[in-house]
Amino acid sequence: MGLRNFFDRIEPHFVKGGKYEKAFPIYEMVESFIYTPKTVTTAAPHARSYVDMKRIMTYVVIAAIPCILMALYNTGFQINSAIATHGASGWRAAIIDMLGIGYNADNIAANMAHGFLYFLPIYLTTLVIGGIWEVLFATVRGHEVNEGFLVTSMLYTLILPASVPLWQVALGISFGVVIGKEVFGGTGKNFLNPALTGRAFLYFAYPAYMSGDSIWTPVDGFSGATMLSVGASDGYQALAANGVEWMDAFLGFVQGSMGETSTLACLIGLVFLLITKIANYRLVVGCMAGMVGFTLLLNVIGSDTNPMFAMPWHWHLVTGGFAFGLVFMVTEPVSASHTNLGRYIYGALIGFMVVMIRVINPAFPEGMMLAILFGNVFAPLIDYFVVQANIKRRAKRHV
Repeated sequence: MGLRNFFDRIEPHFVKGGKYEKAFPIYEMVESFIYTPKTVTTAAPHARSYVDMKRIMTYVVIAAIPCILMALYNTGFQINSAIATHGASGWRAAIIDMLGIGYNADNIAANMAHGFLYFLPIYLTTLVIGGIWEVLFATVRGHEVNEGFLVTSMLYTLILPASVPLWQVALGISFGVVIGKEVFGGTGKNFLNPALTGRAFLYFAYPAYMSGDSIWTPVDGFSGATMLSVGASDGYQALAANGVEWMDAFLGFVQGSMGETSTLACLIGLVFLLITKIANYRLVVGCMAGMVGFTLLLNVIGSDTNPMFAMPWHWHLVTGGFAFGLVFMVTEPVSASHTNLGRYIYGALIGFMVVMIRVINPAFPEGMMLAILFGNVFAPLIDYFVVQANIKRRAKRHV
């Protein structure tokens, strides 16, 4: 039995007359997810595409599931490992003790449960506060609340450390939604990534809560350096002495923001986005080429005073937020370049900038967030020059 025939048969049990597409919204939701819809979107960035915004946002959330699961597990794993030497306290510890889950870092269920207790409050705060702003602007402007915020809220949560105070979560998502998106007209009209805009605001407004060595694992008295901070001070060779192997970083068993630690989880999401054609491969190729090319150049140049010059590209790939930013931020269609050549240039610019910030900037060992925002600002200019070059080339052809 076809899906349409199925809904034709069950519709009389739910509605009295009228077409099921309007009277029975579950059909519309299922059809737009599984099949290509018959209508086209009327707003940017896909004005002529049969792939509607609902499907795009749904696919991005599906692609983020491996990162979400790894965020739960690794957050709990890092906390339970630290609790073994520093002890547990707070309301989360009370819940863990009441349920008898325990703090065994070798227990997958215990890690997932403990990580969930940190992930859920941050995500709910993001949904509630960000949703209020979305509804407020939609009411004032008279347009619908679309699915764009579902992706923004999820990505914003994943790029935050587990220890971030909830009032800062609310403040950051408010800045990201209002200043990063709604003041420019809402979904499809923003030139900055809203999730990164909110994260950047928190970093510059409250650096003590967003950077440093003690924030990544929220256990009282625990302190552990991130891979980039170790690399900046002692070189990437010192990571092994700190108990971090390349494979640990690739799989995600390291400290960092909740959803950014696992390169493997990010790459699984990337494969899904490329297969479904939600992500444009030119952006990925350009970013990887920019990162690898500039890293190799710095490796050749070398430095006696800066050990980061020696870090190879495969370590840049698995440290910090590079992989997560590449998959979910660089490929974001609204704030990226829209011309094919422009996408290569845009991606290469971000790849170049992230290495330059990490290696040459002495104050900020992580650079993916700032590199992407820098690329967002220049994306319209890149497209402008690409289009003008095409116009001049065609004009010469017809002289």
